[in-house]
Amino acid sequence: MNPTDASRSRRLVVIVTAAALVLILVGVGVYGLVTGPRTPDPPPAEPASPSAPVTPGGDPRELAPIPETDDPEEFARSVAEALFAWDTTSGLMPLDYTSVLLEVADPTGVEQAGLASDIAGYLPTRESWTELRKYSTTQHLEITGVFVPETWAQAEEQAQPGQLQPGTTAYTIEGIRHRAGVWNDEPTTSAHQVAFTIFLTCPPDGDPCHLLRLSILDQPLR
Repeated sequence: MNPTDASRSRRLVVIVTAAALVLILVGVGVYGLVTGPRTPDPPPAEPASPSAPVTPGGDPRELAPIPETDDPEEFARSVAEALFAWDTTSGLMPLDYTSVLLEVADPTGVEQAGLASDIAGYLPTRESWTELRKYSTTQHLEITGVFVPETWAQAEEQAQPGQLQPGTTAYTIEGIRHRAGVWNDEPTTSAHQVAFTIFLTCPPDGDPCHLLRLSILDQPLR
C-alpha cells in the first residue's frame, strides 16, 4: 500500500468511527445532550399548554402534576409513572398527558422539542387512542427496578467541559406495563415487561429536578 492509500484508509477509519458514535447517541435519544454547550441563540419559545377537556358541569379535568423534588431517583420514578399512566375513558387525549411531562422539562427549552418527540414514542397516536377508547383501555406501570446505568459513567467521562449541565444523570427503569379494558363485554388485562432510560438534571443548588430526554422504549442504557 502506498502512502496515499494508507492516509485514505486512516481517514476512512476516523469517519466510520465518528459516524458509529453518532448513531449510538441518536439511538438512545441523547444526541442533544452531548453535542455542545446548552446556549441556544435565541432560546426556543415554549409551546402553549393545551386546554384540558371540560366536564358537563364546567370543571376542567386536570391531571396531577409531577411533584417537585431535588432527589433524582424520586423524580425519575415519578416521571416513569406519569409516562405510562393513562385512561382513555377520562375524556383526555394523549396531548394532555404529554403536557404534564413537558411541565417539568428543562426550562432553557433546549431539549423540549426532542423531549416532546420522545414522549410521542411512548403514547398512543390520536387514532390509536380513539380505537382504544372503544375498549375502555387504561394503563399503568409497575416499577421493578431503578438504577444508574454503568454506561452513563462512560458518557460523563467522554463529555467535554460544558456539554452536560451540572447535576445531569440518567436512570434506567425496568417495570411491567399493565393494561386493562373490556373485550366482548368481559374485563381483560395484559402485562408486558418494559425498560427505558430517563435523562434528567437536578441542579446542585437544590432547585427541583427537570426532565431532559427519554431513550427509545426497550432500548435502555445498561
